[in-house]
Amino acid sequence: MSPVKNGSKEGLRILVIKHGALGDIVQALDGFSSIRNGYPNAHIALLVGSPFSDFVKMMPWFDTVIPDKRANLFNFVEASRLKTCFDQGWHMVVDMQGTNRTKWYMRFFGRLTTCWIGRFSGASMLLPDFGKINNSDRFVEIAKIAGGVYEPANMDWLLSAQKNKDKASDLRPKGPYSIIVPGCSLAKPQKRWPAERFAGIANALLGYGLMVLVVGTNDDRDAIDAVLALAPDAVDLCGKTNLVALAQLMRGADFVIGNDTGPMFLAARTGVPSLMIMGPDTDPTMSAPKGAAASWLRGAPISKISAAAAIDALESLGLKPSA
Repeated sequence: MSPVKNGSKEGLRILVIKHGALGDIVQALDGFSSIRNGYPNAHIALLVGSPFSDFVKMMPWFDTVIPDKRANLFNFVEASRLKTCFDQGWHMVVDMQGTNRTKWYMRFFGRLTTCWIGRFSGASMLLPDFGKINNSDRFVEIAKIAGGVYEPANMDWLLSAQKNKDKASDLRPKGPYSIIVPGCSLAKPQKRWPAERFAGIANALLGYGLMVLVVGTNDDRDAIDAVLALAPDAVDLCGKTNLVALAQLMRGADFVIGNDTGPMFLAARTGVPSLMIMGPDTDPTMSAPKGAAASWLRGAPISKISAAAAIDALESLGLKPSA
């Protein structure tokens, strides 16, 4: 049952809040899809961090995407802009972020006429403590509480996006290939598996008859260079893909392996056999990627995971020597 008092659900205006990095956005996709499935005729907007607003605009579940710079709330200009955002007659606000920042959004900008669904005292509908469940499942549960109807996210909007098909095709090798993602957030270097391990994987995959593409943003340049120094036959695609081309490139790969970082969650959602390497900072109960063939290894510290263990895991995903 919908938490808003409108039995037909016609003419409803719903604002969803979801900040976070790429991995957080990807883990929320089923939640986004489920809200739209529950409110097919509503006007649904997403308030999202500015770096991902263009990416989110491609999604089929939102009528409006509102970039949030997440500036200091005492910044008068940004606070005024946020107030304008929240004064647009929303019938319901679904806070999927649940941080102190969005708590203050509720307290500063929430309207008495709006049904606010969130995890902090004062919300119209207070979310329960979900405990330790996978983040993707948590976002689906929030969507259901908001009146959504579960529907797994269809990824055609991304994988069939014509705008970037040519770019992905230009980068895609003619033969079978695998992808390595050796970077991660610069703020969390402890999440990086040692470069020599990734290089060992790259050289092993080359021996299996697979080309190896090493991907990342320019922030990952040092990590990628360290891998390429030990695996010079791998192909350097650092800074050469946007998110759409990367997803399409991943979809055509035989395997993807990388750290706990956004592109690995994206890889898992494309359905490609993918292996995430986790350190002690990652709780797989909550943060394991979900996909048709997604797997993970965890070490404390992360360097305890050997290249041989990773190859064994890839073999369990279907890696076989070339004929």
